Amino acid sequence: MTSLENLPRHTVATVERVGGGRAFRRRLLEMGLIPGTAVRVVNVAPLGDPLEIEARDCRLSIRRYEARLVEVRR
Repeated sequence: MTSLENLPRHTVATVERVGGGRAFRRRLLEMGLIPGTAVRVVNVAPLGDPLEIEARDCRLSIRRYEARLVEVRR
């Protein structure tokens, strides 16, 4: 397992676990990042933050430190 932060661009992975505090986990779960969901990093901003990701046919932008708390499996 690795974190979403370390997932190479355009590589599809499955969300295994969302860490962090309760409010943070709830926000990501509401955006569709639930365990079992396919996710991929679409783009990375020029300075490396934020990351544009795709999950459930939606594109989201999350900060690198937030992506670090999402564990994925390739």
